[in-house]
Amino acid sequence: MPFHNGWLPREGFKADTALRIIQKTALNPGVLLPLLLLTRFTKQGQDWAVLHPLAHSRLRKLLVFGVARWVSNYLSRRVLNNWVSDTYDWSREIVLITGGAGGIGGEMVKLFAEKGIKVVVLDIQPLSYPAGPNVHYFKCDITSPKTLAQVAREIRLAVGEPTVLINNAGVVVGRSVLDLSERDVRFTFDVNTLAHYWTVKEFLPAMVEANHGMVVTVASVAAWVTVPNMVDYAASKAAAHAFHEGLAAELKTRYGAPKVRTVLVNQGYTTTPLFEGYHNDSPFLMPALHPETVAEAVVRQVLRGESAHLVLPAMGNTMSWLSGMPHWYQSRLRSKNVTIMERFRGRKVVKDVDRFYEEKEKAEQAAEAAAAAAGVGASTVLVEK
Repeated sequence: MPFHNGWLPREGFKADTALRIIQKTALNPGVLLPLLLLTRFTKQGQDWAVLHPLAHSRLRKLLVFGVARWVSNYLSRRVLNNWVSDTYDWSREIVLITGGAGGIGGEMVKLFAEKGIKVVVLDIQPLSYPAGPNVHYFKCDITSPKTLAQVAREIRLAVGEPTVLINNAGVVVGRSVLDLSERDVRFTFDVNTLAHYWTVKEFLPAMVEANHGMVVTVASVAAWVTVPNMVDYAASKAAAHAFHEGLAAELKTRYGAPKVRTVLVNQGYTTTPLFEGYHNDSPFLMPALHPETVAEAVVRQVLRGESAHLVLPAMGNTMSWLSGMPHWYQSRLRSKNVTIMERFRGRKVVKDVDRFYEEKEKAEQAAEAAAAAAGVGASTVLVEK
């Protein structure tokens, strides 16, 4: 599956395309500066500036704005990477992706694998696509730190120490607050938020020691705007967003690992089975994204070996402004989006959440009992694969 390099994205002509055209023309110093130089050093350009003073003034203002934007982007890029560079040898790196059995994660796996990069997939579901020899699948419940620790040991023995961790796994229930059961809420946070802590605690220490590696946090634009029937999902994604920001700060200030990169992804509605029935009421400004579009953006960034904040589509950046808007606007927007989840029927990663937790609790109790009988410490409990 090669990268999409067409002039138009898979989603067609949308607001992002218009914005990209403006950025490459009206806000591009590389285009504006030569034009202004012509108005200063050529006779025809000078005549044009005299005949059209307002247009000439606007051209200069656009150049100033374009240069300021370029400088701001440069500073942001350097600051996010702690002003240090690093080199990635993709013949030796190992990429671990949670929730890589299908959807966005599955598309990432395919792209990395096609480039000959070793990929480890952690998922409780089987792979939904044929995998090559450099894709290593491990069935794993990432909500269980003990199970994850056991599987991590197997990964190190069979494949090696992961150097790129992509926390991609996610679930959505799609019910109102009063209709959510306790276990519904726990499951949403266990997968969408808490699993990030468990995977990082397992794989980050080696990255810190080597001062090399990357952690990718797949959040959502829902981290910025909460709508009816998505309260638990939005809250879990907002927590994942905060997790990324705090982790990036700790890598620099607590762990002395400025070369360990962090990437945050805030993507909009994506047409995966997980969100089947989701109603998109802004198809031009916030179009439904193809899973391949999101996967390609993440993979491209990982291959650059740099920290970044990816917002897809780019118009999703306006969602981050919501908390600064007047409350009359915020409240209206949230209420207006009541129709988004009315016909939601997305795929359930776990069909029976109650049974999932009951079996999980029984397995943990049996493992603890077996460990106690064998005289093994609680910290070294062996969990059935």
